[in-house]
Amino acid sequence: MALTLAEANQVVQGAIDKAKQMNIRISVAVCDAGGRLIAFNRMDGAIWGSLYGSQGKAIASAAFARPSGELAERAGSPIIQGIAAAEGGHMIPSQGAVPIIKNGVLEGACGVGGGTAQQDEDCARAGVAKL
Repeated sequence: MALTLAEANQVVQGAIDKAKQMNIRISVAVCDAGGRLIAFNRMDGAIWGSLYGSQGKAIASAAFARPSGELAERAGSPIIQGIAAAEGGHMIPSQGAVPIIKNGVLEGACGVGGGTAQQDEDCARAGVAKL
């Protein structure tokens, strides 16, 4: 069964709750398995670039069904560059997003921007853990 809006909003809230604990301001995006946005939120005071970062990292995580940080080392490879170009150039293969896998099936991904790369991933993981 596909990720629902209610579930996506749970993930968003979980990521925001973690960001508040860490005293950082983030944007968080949840996309479906095809990389299309389901839910998004930008905390007050989060940098505007974080909205693009959160979505781009979520797309990358969904595209490869793995944490986006695992793609960073190969970001310049022809395969990742080719897929990113075919997808429209929105994918960001950088740390800060994790896939949402339920019963062994990719349902989507949660991407975060606004903190350090590790803070972003920690918030994304906290959000997904709410499911």
